[in-house]
Amino acid sequence: MDVTIKAWRIMRLLTLYRIVLAMLIVFLIHTGYLPDPLGETYPHLFNTSVFLYAIISLLAIYPLLLRTPHYTWQVYTHTTIDIVLFTLMMHASGGISSGVGMLLVVSIANASMLLAGRMSVFFAAVASIAVLFEQFYSQVYSHTSQYNYSMAGLLGLALIVTSVLATVLAKQARENADLAHARGLDLANMSELTEQVISQMATGVLVVDQQQSVRLVNEAARRLLDAPSQSLGTPLQYFSTELNLQLRLWMKERKSIYAKQRVDTLPASLLIQIVPISSGGDERKAGVLIFLEDAALVDEQSQQLRLASLGRLTAGIAHEIRNPLSSIGHASALLAESDHLPPEDLRLTDIIKENTARVNRIVEDVLQLGNRDRVSKEKLEISSWLQRFIDELVYLKPEIKPLVIFDNKVEQPIHVIFDSGHLHQILSNLFRNACDYALLSEQTPEVIVRLSGGDSRSTFIEVINNGPPVKEQHRDQLFEPFFTTTAKGTGLGLYLSRELAQANQSHLAHQQQKNYTCFRLSFNAQVIIEED
Repeated sequence: MDVTIKAWRIMRLLTLYRIVLAMLIVFLIHTGYLPDPLGETYPHLFNTSVFLYAIISLLAIYPLLLRTPHYTWQVYTHTTIDIVLFTLMMHASGGISSGVGMLLVVSIANASMLLAGRMSVFFAAVASIAVLFEQFYSQVYSHTSQYNYSMAGLLGLALIVTSVLATVLAKQARENADLAHARGLDLANMSELTEQVISQMATGVLVVDQQQSVRLVNEAARRLLDAPSQSLGTPLQYFSTELNLQLRLWMKERKSIYAKQRVDTLPASLLIQIVPISSGGDERKAGVLIFLEDAALVDEQSQQLRLASLGRLTAGIAHEIRNPLSSIGHASALLAESDHLPPEDLRLTDIIKENTARVNRIVEDVLQLGNRDRVSKEKLEISSWLQRFIDELVYLKPEIKPLVIFDNKVEQPIHVIFDSGHLHQILSNLFRNACDYALLSEQTPEVIVRLSGGDSRSTFIEVINNGPPVKEQHRDQLFEPFFTTTAKGTGLGLYLSRELAQANQSHLAHQQQKNYTCFRLSFNAQVIIEED
């Protein structure tokens, strides 16, 4: 805070003090309760001095409000008036023994808080001389023995000591105030810098107090939790029900630190870490710090090295396996064309052909997996894209037309940023599996392709069939590579589909809905384009 502003504040308090003091003495004079020995020796001089002091104190309000002249000149004027009038009051009350001189101590102390050291000591010296002069005047012109040089000297000494001490203390107070102000600015700047750093972090950060209310949240956390408008102080459950549940479990188990844990919350998948915050040993004020990370991004980063190695490996596989595999298939085809081949040997050529085709599909799937990191994203209007995709499948396989139902639950167009080739491959895998299992149903086979949502939190595509449900013991292995429940499957379809979904910042999950098996492709908020 500026020194001048603080000085004017002190000036207002001192002016108020003078007005209150003057009005109090005037009130005592008018009511007749003025204590002895005030005004006892020269009543008229005492009353005149008091009324003059009251008028000057009231008139001092005007230059104080205008702040002109400068406050130092106003202090000079007020201090000079105090010395003159208080000395007259002291003389009218019987001299130094009346105690009025103590008002000079207060006046000098007030002046010392606002003036530089030399000027405050100067006014203290002037006040001491005024007290001694009053004693000399009383000795020369008064007919009574009202003078006491020893007390006058002690009062003068008290005035000078008070001036020096008040000046030193005021200087230290100003230095401490300036230091506190500087530290406050540093703290404010550091706090602002910290907020800026936290707000720009890609990792979501939340601070939750003991009552599970959110006290701090950055933009990354709002984006990951899809909570753009929730205000600070709102309970955590209004930001995320799943996150609130995890926090309750953490508090129940009383863990000192919480390892990163994956939480699948449709449409997002998050990695969360909860860390306790100490509050000076006061458990009632303790809170927690919650870090949030996009699991899809973390998975993508963690797989970059693996994918690079896999790309080199698949290139070798393509060279070392496909060429001899092609030779085997070609030789089998030539052998099957022989007229002298017995029927039982002809069956063996069919087996060779089928298994050659299966190995070839495995090689192609592995090659596609190696190209997972080559994402060519584009803007897709998902409703029309899905309709064209279904029309294409029905055109290529007309026999599946009675099975397919396109359930479009969105009213407005939805645009996403996605690799169309990856999306086609994901849905082709899901659709092919759904048709195979639907044909095994004891009821009328159904394959439902459902588009639902329309906002950044719940936009997804579901491929549903009413075939036999996935066995309980197999559900945790569905997305593992080379896991299959059919003899002709490669075990890479669902694994590859999830990998391609993660490469496009989306999430593929399995759900068992009563008599229906559902695979849901959920689009993360980052790939949804909000249309105005």
